[in-house]
Amino acid sequence: MKKISVLLILALLLGFSAQTPTYAGIFTKYKARIEQNKIQKTTTEEIKHVMELQDKFANNHELKKLKRLYSSDYVNSDGFNVDAAFKMIEETWETYPDISYTTEVKNVQFSDNYATVLVKETAVAAPKEKFGEFETVGELYSESKCVYYMEKHGQFWQIVSERVIDEVSTLKFGEARYVNIELNAPKQIGSGKNYTATLKVDAPKDVNMVASINQEKITYPQKKSDDAFRRISDNILERVFTANKDNVNESIIASVGLTHAENYDESRIRIYMSGLAFIMTRVNIIPENKYINFENKNEQNK
Repeated sequence: MKKISVLLILALLLGFSAQTPTYAGIFTKYKARIEQNKIQKTTTEEIKHVMELQDKFANNHELKKLKRLYSSDYVNSDGFNVDAAFKMIEETWETYPDISYTTEVKNVQFSDNYATVLVKETAVAAPKEKFGEFETVGELYSESKCVYYMEKHGQFWQIVSERVIDEVSTLKFGEARYVNIELNAPKQIGSGKNYTATLKVDAPKDVNMVASINQEKITYPQKKSDDAFRRISDNILERVFTANKDNVNESIIASVGLTHAENYDESRIRIYMSGLAFIMTRVNIIPENKYINFENKNEQNK
């Protein structure tokens, strides 16, 4: 009975709208809005599906399938093209064969065949390393906020670029797994500007600590800087850096070693490393704009 009454009301509305031009316009707009909402929902689902496939192929180490999600013209904000980006992915899988990725889509915006996708990405792994005679399992945890730029080719969406807003990765072994370690640096800084990186380690009082903080340009292949370890006495280590003028984004990398001392015999003390940690954070470089001329502007205003 309810179904019949609903159909009857719908028929009356349709008949009324056909006889009244004013109301016909309202129904036309309402129908267009429904259609637009349908397109919005369908497109959002298509884009989210690409993100789901990216996690699936990456977690299964299916490089060829993963590469199909990317445009051949792909270039990210670090200047890496698709070949360089996928070479780094291969190397990551070789180093961390058990790495697992998760992508959480925060926001999707699109216009015609172009889309912008804000995501939160996490990666975890449990690498094994040997320290002397002992083998230990570590913890890798990486979290980043990224913006993917996508373009629709035919019926398929492809990733054409990517920009990392911020990123922090930690790798801990031994006792360092249970110690809170923070590395703070600006998320972005102007080219050639000075900035401070601060390392905080909440280690127990009976633990001796050595640490280093280094600055590295994000290039491929990566060029590692030399570690200059310093003893930490107050749980804090700071360094001042100058942002590069090459318009290349940077990584700040801290290394932390935890050591203990114990009596070996009556006359000797043995010092051994009980934990090791590495933490990395990204600093995006704002390029210098050399085409801003205040003198010409002032002359025009005269």
